[in-house]
Amino acid sequence: MNELATASQPQAAYDARLRRVMDAVQLKTPDRVPVGMMSILWWARYGGTTVREIMYDGDLLARIAMQALDEFEPDVFQPPHMTAYIGRMLEAAGFKQMLWSGHGVGDHQGYQYLDREYMSAAEYDDFLFDPTGFFLQTYLPRVATAFEGLAHLPWLPSRAYFPFLVGMASFADPRVQASLAQLRNTGEEAVRLLTRSAQFVEDAKARGFPADAGVICFCPFDMFGDYMRGAKGILTDMYRHPDKLLEATDKAAVMIAREAIKAARMSGSPFVFIPIHWGPDNFMSLKNFQRFWWPGLRKVMMSLIEADLIPIVLWEANCASRLETIADIPPGKAIYHFEQTDMRLARDVLRGVVCIRGNVPASIMVTGQPEDVDAYCRGLIEDVGRGGGFILDGALGIPDDAPLRNVRALYEAARKYGG
Repeated sequence: MNELATASQPQAAYDARLRRVMDAVQLKTPDRVPVGMMSILWWARYGGTTVREIMYDGDLLARIAMQALDEFEPDVFQPPHMTAYIGRMLEAAGFKQMLWSGHGVGDHQGYQYLDREYMSAAEYDDFLFDPTGFFLQTYLPRVATAFEGLAHLPWLPSRAYFPFLVGMASFADPRVQASLAQLRNTGEEAVRLLTRSAQFVEDAKARGFPADAGVICFCPFDMFGDYMRGAKGILTDMYRHPDKLLEATDKAAVMIAREAIKAARMSGSPFVFIPIHWGPDNFMSLKNFQRFWWPGLRKVMMSLIEADLIPIVLWEANCASRLETIADIPPGKAIYHFEQTDMRLARDVLRGVVCIRGNVPASIMVTGQPEDVDAYCRGLIEDVGRGGGFILDGALGIPDDAPLRNVRALYEAARKYGG
């Protein structure tokens, strides 16, 4: 493609791409419709290797992903290491909430989350009283072997002066010592992941490609639903423990936003990626969405926006009935990436409020032909992209099983029709 002569003028290419994306975010009309590149594990298919290989070999992943950037020349990309090069860290932590290549699934399969109850309804009070203590001594020992020994630590806020010093004897407990050693190993793997990801982002910038989603955070309701209470627990909590759920999500929103802002400052990226899971139409009524789900996410988003950061909210499944509710944010300050929501309806409701991104369906990307991808992209660009405020991308990025011919068709269509 060589649209911007990236090899000879990488800084000019970088500036042009970033300006194009920021124009879309700010609801201006860019020189052409920008196109993004987000994927979880498609890099393995593109590189002709296994999912296991890219989950454990950060250098291999970097070579494959950089080749993809050079070929497809997206205007913005999601750093690949943070969602793909995680095998060593998961293994070091003894992570129990996921199956991944070599640990429960085959070498060519993606990782799978295990939906279970990792926190009981009765423990909302423990979380609300002391979130840090609850995480360190109760929740985390259930989800990773590296934390199991910390369940034997004393409750430190109850101690001061000599009782505090005597309580340090717990750190000599062999179970605590074993956890601290495993946590050190896990931390070293996390440092390798962060270092490799940061290096890839810098290398891509030197070749003219800006990154988004430097940081990932969650909707408070989803944090409890996905990772703590499980599907059955969170859905029944809305009826059996509504006040505790609301209090917990409100408190979590403050903690989530604070850590996301801190991490974004360290990363140097203004973008914060927020995947959502429990907000779509088919999980709860609009009334419950407005009461339990949306206030927590909005609180997080507003904190990010007030910190001059740009939330990228990935609205999975169909969220059509939510559009008027989620329009309640400042204009030109965020990106809404839709998977299945009617993009034309989203444009009508959200015009002048937020940049929308997406949503070439996975079904077309995986089972369709290049001409199908081309036609769908053309329709999106002509119906949704004119006038700014739109970024073309896959519904959930590039599906892991998408054939190369269809991925090429997407990026060719972006340049063919986007000007």
